[in-house]
Amino acid sequence: MTDLSPDTPVLVGVGQASERVDDAGYQRRSAVELAAAAARAALADADADVGAGELATAIDTVAGVRQFEISAPGMPALLGKSDNYPRSVAKRLGAEPRRAILEVVGGQAPQHLVTELAGTIAAGAAEVALVFGAEAISTARHLATAADRPDFTEHVAGDLEDRGYGFPGVYSSQFATHGLLEPASQYALCDNARRARLGMSRADYALAMGELFAPFTKVASANPHAAAPVERDTRELATPSERNRMITDPYTRFLISREQVNQGAAALLMSVGAARRLGVPTDNWVFLHGHADVHEQEPIDRADLSAAPASVLAIKHALEVAGIDLDKVSALDLYSCFPIAVFAICDGLGLAPDDPRGLTLTGGLPFFGGAGNNYSMHAIAEAAARVRAEPGSYALVGANGGVLGKYSAGIYSTTPTPWRADRSDELQAEVDAWPAPEQAEEADGWARIETYTVKYARDGQHTGIVLGRLEQDDRRFVARAADDDAEMLALLAVDEPIGRRVYVRSFGFGNRVTTGEARMDELFPAQPAG
Repeated sequence: MTDLSPDTPVLVGVGQASERVDDAGYQRRSAVELAAAAARAALADADADVGAGELATAIDTVAGVRQFEISAPGMPALLGKSDNYPRSVAKRLGAEPRRAILEVVGGQAPQHLVTELAGTIAAGAAEVALVFGAEAISTARHLATAADRPDFTEHVAGDLEDRGYGFPGVYSSQFATHGLLEPASQYALCDNARRARLGMSRADYALAMGELFAPFTKVASANPHAAAPVERDTRELATPSERNRMITDPYTRFLISREQVNQGAAALLMSVGAARRLGVPTDNWVFLHGHADVHEQEPIDRADLSAAPASVLAIKHALEVAGIDLDKVSALDLYSCFPIAVFAICDGLGLAPDDPRGLTLTGGLPFFGGAGNNYSMHAIAEAAARVRAEPGSYALVGANGGVLGKYSAGIYSTTPTPWRADRSDELQAEVDAWPAPEQAEEADGWARIETYTVKYARDGQHTGIVLGRLEQDDRRFVARAADDDAEMLALLAVDEPIGRRVYVRSFGFGNRVTTGEARMDELFPAQPAG
């Protein structure tokens, strides 16, 4: 390692922290406190000669991943929040960084920040950077109405580079107008499109999703930080039951990201020169061999909703930058908020869903826990531990944000390597130039269903939503079924709707779809003039 440039970035410490509300030693920690606990663990993991306290004072840059309560305007903070999250965490460590960053929304954030700050270190613009994130959603909900509930409000002074929410690729007003508000219903459109492309029945696809995630539960069951450490078999995951109710077609509760978690994770990066000066053992050094960041088109603009070609492109490019093939990777963590997030990568890479290497290092978002935007920081921590345990091996982390929208990939190894820049900007220009279907925001006439979902509320109310193409000009539209349209809801919930002929009409409140023009007139009779 003597021939490495002093500016070469290395990952030298990782840490995780967690608690469950039913733990004997439950501490009721805030997101700031969980992130700080993970950061202390990362500082200790670096095993520097100077000790964790002095190591903290060397930090010149901190970057925070947004927790849910600061991921959109007006989000509720049931127990209060910090007004300067990154510096709140830094303050607890005794660090006074000159730069503090609050990243945009999305699960790509952890890997994106590690890649970005590694490049910043390589450029000589930073020496020691700490990246962290945490969620305390479970605690917030558990204690929101408690008489002795804590107050997590904090006011911390200091500059903050707040990058905003970054909603492109995450939020669509057209989707929201038609009831596609939560990730589960939006991702469901993609999984149902994939089922149709493969020609699979509802029952067979449900089993395929269960088969995909059953090995994830085994990993989660052995992970001390997992929110749901229970091993489950294929049929238990795929079969609706009282505990495993339908959320949105085709997903049961066990198949979707688990957001009620108390988890934090952190990663400490520094230059080789700083690592030597601070006495970090070379056995701790992990190098980022390959990386890429690519955004998909908006969901409504994608030619094929069953695939994620830009995300696949990001992983392929990260491997290219690393100079290795996928076969050389011995450990993988593919973002797994919903089955399609894993299936789409497997399809694009030619990777079998039952690959013997496994597709998760943590247990995945439905079982380890969907720690908000910060899940992949835990994957990075596990990847670092894995490659340290097997020197010379490679680990791949794939981090996804939005609706298969933003993808950041990283390739990790203890094998020394100089910093290599990627060509993500060129790839993004290529993706941005891909042709997109023409849209019909106001849709009227006969059409064919392209994909769909049904949302199942606890009160028995169902909401049917479709993406379709107008017969007259093939424009794509979004529409929902009328709440009292039992015939249309039966088509979506029981029959095979994809490819079926339907009728759509636009209103001031959005597009509505049903089985025919006469049925539309029954549901929405014309109002007399005057």
